[in-house]
Amino acid sequence: MNIIKNKTLYIAISVAMVVASLISIARYGLPQGIEFTGGSAIEVAYPEGVPTIEEMNTSFSERVNQIQPIEGGYLLRTKYLTDAERAQLINDLSFNGTKKVEERRVSSIGPSVGAELKTKAGYAIVAIVLVTILFIAYTFRKVSKPVSSWWYGLIAITTLLHDIIIPSGVYAFMGHSAGWEVDVLFVTALLAIFGLSINDTIVIFDRIRENLNINEEKKKQESFPQVVQRSLSESFTRSFNTSFTAILTLLALYFFGSESTKHFSAVLLIGMIVGTYSSLFLASPLLVLVDEFQNKKKQG
Repeated sequence: MNIIKNKTLYIAISVAMVVASLISIARYGLPQGIEFTGGSAIEVAYPEGVPTIEEMNTSFSERVNQIQPIEGGYLLRTKYLTDAERAQLINDLSFNGTKKVEERRVSSIGPSVGAELKTKAGYAIVAIVLVTILFIAYTFRKVSKPVSSWWYGLIAITTLLHDIIIPSGVYAFMGHSAGWEVDVLFVTALLAIFGLSINDTIVIFDRIRENLNINEEKKKQESFPQVVQRSLSESFTRSFNTSFTAILTLLALYFFGSESTKHFSAVLLIGMIVGTYSSLFLASPLLVLVDEFQNKKKQG
């Protein structure tokens, strides 16, 4: 598979996916869960017959921010409730005692704690991006020809943004259509995608660096695009097999795992697929694109 020869197509596919994801985020937004806004999440079950969503909306829509159907019952999100308010809501959910209701799970977070979590999550993401740029620039500092080491770092960050924008775009759409909300697990999934994606990209970049050094030692005449393509060919099987194994695990977690980790595994699954694509079909082609641009600039 000659990836470099068809680099324009692969880069265009990535651009199209990113644009579509940004449109989704702009149109639907990323609805924040109670971890960031503060509030209560109450999971209730109806063992003797689940009321319809129409009944729930008619009876509780004014007091509950969101009513989401789950297996055997509903997940309700409300403003922050005291113990007395929560007990009153549970009593009301029995429809004046006509339906048996069981409280499965309750989680509550105050508004100040939610704001602090949001700030710390933002700091964590920014810190990882900056450290990644510095690490790659330092690691590839001896690689200056034909592409400067800083380009490796900038392209790695570009692929990372690619790998988190696309899952976020899908999440925004699912938030609009299925009520998904951004929570701590979502941020955790994005940070995990950071690590998985950058690892694969660095492995391929390192292979390019090794082949450039070997060519220099042996005085081998080989163009930069040829070196990059050979490095990709040497890394393709390893990258694909590693990612495929992880994807199978995440599929199992999504379909057979608990309801509480379903969204987390979905984000990781999308991120793993997109991350594998970007490491093989985006990062290295962008290096070649930079090299071609520099050559045209020198000639012009």
